[in-house]
Amino acid sequence: MNAPVVLRVAATPALPALVLRPWRMADVAALVEVSRDPALRQWASSVVDNDADGARWVRAQQRGWAAGDRFGFAVLEAQRGSAREQLVGNVVLKEVVPGKPAAEVGYWTTAHARGRGVAPRALEALTNWAFHTFEAAGLERLELLHQVDNLASCRVAQKSRYDFDTVLPAAPPSFPRDGHLHIRRTRA
Repeated sequence: MNAPVVLRVAATPALPALVLRPWRMADVAALVEVSRDPALRQWASSVVDNDADGARWVRAQQRGWAAGDRFGFAVLEAQRGSAREQLVGNVVLKEVVPGKPAAEVGYWTTAHARGRGVAPRALEALTNWAFHTFEAAGLERLELLHQVDNLASCRVAQKSRYDFDTVLPAAPPSFPRDGHLHIRRTRA
């Protein structure tokens, strides 16, 4: 990926526009702030406690883009009546390998963005981009995994047309509890 990728989700009468773009070092302060949320910390695979952690996390996202195997997007919400954008989440396409039929998606939303359709809208934009960008390289399906007790994530998967596939056994430490595997295919 040479050119910067920016995905846009149009505003609706009830919902502001979203902008999905690669993470930048300028996002560190906002990342640290939103990472204080206990619910986000409960489900996130990595914890960001301070600016050094945030910078490490952003650099890891940037390395994924450079390697072409992990594509993390900051999800920003346009502020009505302003040119400002506020961080409301993250979506990621990971484990992208040419010729491999599957890749994984993940996401999180900030406390103030939950329950407002941010995750499904951002995930839909990421899904469409992934299939459009990598289908010729063999991508046929996207996998979404979450712990069985993460009911909000299950609702996001369903709203985003990721069909439930199976229950996965716990795999500590990354997945300390059983999980759900949801799948979306290029051709429904």
